Amino acid sequence: MSLTISKEEYFVIDFDSTFTKVEALDILGEISLANHPEKESRLELIQEVTNKGMAGEMSLRESLEARIDILDANQSHLKDLVDQLSKQVSKSISRNESFFKANATNTFIVSNGFKEFIVPVVTKFGVKAEHVFANDFVFDTEGKIVDFNRENVLSSNGGKVKQIEELSLQGNIHMIGDGYTDYEVRKAGIANTFYAYTENIERDSVKANADHIAPSFDEILFHKKMSGALSYPKNRIKMLLLENVHPKAYDKLKEDGFDVESYPAGLDEDELSEKIKGIRVLGIRSKTQVTAKVLEHADKLMAIGAFCIGTNQIDLDAALNKGVAVFNAPYSNTRSVVELAIAEIIMLMRGIPDKSTDMHSGKWSKTASNSFEIRGKKLGIIGYGNIGAQLSVLAENLGMQVYYFDIEERLALGNATKCSSMHELLALADVVSLHVDGRPDNKNIFRKEHFDQMKDGAVFLNLARGPVVEISALKQAIESGKIRGTGVDVFPEEPKSNNDPFESELKGLPNTILTPHIGGSTQEAQENIGDFVPGKIMDYINTGNTTLSVNFPNLTLPPLQNAHRLIHIHENKPGVLAKINNVLAEHEANIVGQYLKTNETIGYVITDIDKKYGKELTKALKKIEHTIKFRVLY
Repeated sequence: MSLTISKEEYFVIDFDSTFTKVEALDILGEISLANHPEKESRLELIQEVTNKGMAGEMSLRESLEARIDILDANQSHLKDLVDQLSKQVSKSISRNESFFKANATNTFIVSNGFKEFIVPVVTKFGVKAEHVFANDFVFDTEGKIVDFNRENVLSSNGGKVKQIEELSLQGNIHMIGDGYTDYEVRKAGIANTFYAYTENIERDSVKANADHIAPSFDEILFHKKMSGALSYPKNRIKMLLLENVHPKAYDKLKEDGFDVESYPAGLDEDELSEKIKGIRVLGIRSKTQVTAKVLEHADKLMAIGAFCIGTNQIDLDAALNKGVAVFNAPYSNTRSVVELAIAEIIMLMRGIPDKSTDMHSGKWSKTASNSFEIRGKKLGIIGYGNIGAQLSVLAENLGMQVYYFDIEERLALGNATKCSSMHELLALADVVSLHVDGRPDNKNIFRKEHFDQMKDGAVFLNLARGPVVEISALKQAIESGKIRGTGVDVFPEEPKSNNDPFESELKGLPNTILTPHIGGSTQEAQENIGDFVPGKIMDYINTGNTTLSVNFPNLTLPPLQNAHRLIHIHENKPGVLAKINNVLAEHEANIVGQYLKTNETIGYVITDIDKKYGKELTKALKKIEHTIKFRVLY
């Protein structure tokens, strides 16, 4: 594909809400009315008039007259306006600056806005000043904007049609804009194609009449089979977010240009197997199971984002074999889980759940019997990862003596004491708190024999994973009085949504706190996760970085500069890298940089090459034996 276009192809582009993100006269109103007593009401009126004009509900001339009258603007305001508009150029227009410079001869700006502020903005991108057709302001002797040039063809209804006719362009004309007046050019038969530009604003009446809807300028170039700043338009990359992922994640991904769908609940295996077709990025929390069967149906999937700490709900091996990178949020909700654990330890040691139940039933049971401080008590933490370690620090600050056990070597924080076995920890702890992951080997790792090893009257918490505790054994330990109380936030079987019923053997037991898997469900934690996980996903898609991926080889890459980046994922077999480089040599591709990382299953090779290479190169790289996935970034 070539960056340049033939002389027979012309691109005619609107300015307001197309070349820029905003309506210029709205911004001018913010400037000119900054100290006006009627500022708010006038700004609302300007926007109302603008929308009516764009939707075709008000004639253009009426719209211009009304806005100029409301604005109370002066020529001195235009410099500030140009400065602001230069910072508000549409993202995809801005990143495709090279297109405008390379195709200045074939690119025109035709707008019902005004030359005085349009020309200084678009010429910075290489658009010729003489290719800008727009209205003119009329100023009085003091520089006040009092009118517009009524002789200018663009000040009248149907002005864009007349103006483009006068240009007498011989070839295919592609009209790009967001308003009704842009569609009129196509309707009149002057333009061959009308692209409804929706990157900044969507108008149903305009979209309904479009030949093609363009959420970005990248989409237009892709549709025309021309190279742009991106190898593939982001609006064609479909993402599916399940289980009420925080809105910040949706907004962040949408703002970057991706096609994002959000769904409030989890999906079962069959539902997800159907829904995942065509999806390139899947976002889940803890309930959705991404099984090998689901991944078999994932024909386009590039990445999975787990908006939580754990990833045991994802078949990581199957994802790896499909070349699907998995990212999670290993630190974002740590504090939230720890705070809940501390709160429940205090509540259970004081017997608050039963006392609260008594009060609600009208029973006053004021007593210190079986009510204890946590200061001086021994806390046993099983699993000393991010959450267990932070719990250790906070609990020690509250005066507890901390002991921990982990199958991996972990450095003790503060005055915590490492135990050599779980049996040693259970024999001395007044409170036992589980913080292990959900790997299959951990299923029912805490059973009747472990409750039997605990001190009589100890407290037990599971805020980790539902399957790690044998529920019938926990129930028996509570009913027998072996443990004084329990707090459980996770369960072997959990409802898929808030509309489904919750069932458990633990319901109704004494001194028992049951919570609906909300350990990490604080506004702060979910917002942090909603920011962190999309960041890792976007970094992977936009640059190829796999830093902190839980299943891929971790590679941190330098920025891509004046090159094309070839991303090759393959089975970890001897000789693949050599074959890649042989293909590059055969096609005379100049390597700027190359990066390789492998694990037991796959190899991940990043090669940056000069932009000049034959299109047969990528076909040859895809055909290399053992290739799993291949893509190009530029």
